[in-house]
Amino acid sequence: MNTQLQAIYEEYNRYIYHLCLKLTRNTTEAEDLMQEVWVKVVRYEESMQNVEHIKAWLTTICMNTFRDRYRKTMRRSKYVAFQPETLEVPILDLVPNQEISTEDQVEKDMIRSVVQEKMKQLDGIYQKTLWYFYIEQYSLIEISNVMKVSIGTVKSRLFRAKARLKEMLMADHVAAEAILPA
Repeated sequence: MNTQLQAIYEEYNRYIYHLCLKLTRNTTEAEDLMQEVWVKVVRYEESMQNVEHIKAWLTTICMNTFRDRYRKTMRRSKYVAFQPETLEVPILDLVPNQEISTEDQVEKDMIRSVVQEKMKQLDGIYQKTLWYFYIEQYSLIEISNVMKVSIGTVKSRLFRAKARLKEMLMADHVAAEAILPA
């Protein structure tokens, strides 16, 4: 390690460790994360010459490394179940099923019908805006072209429509109970 890297390490080592500890809330993971950060710093040593604020550069590397590790963990946990020492269930039972259960489907259909019923009670312009955005999945530009209004108008209509729909759903206690988690 050259003298410049050594000086940076000595100056910012504690800062990076505390940042890693704050992010992970676990000393072992913080040490692992910190090691990955310093490996990246060494790997990209030549780009350090163009950096004006070393602390900000190190913070960015640390945050990005943490995000990458988090995303990687989330992707793995989606497909791999944490298994005990001895496996007492068939391995296929651990593979996630992409099909929705009957209970979830019934609940989803009930929520959809409640929301659609409340949407029908909205003013026509708000109803159309929500329909285009959420059902047809038009972009804001496409909605503005179809409705012949500015994008700002579409944004404000969408905001007002969502606020009004939420207000209507919350006012109806039966609908609120169906939509809000218990």
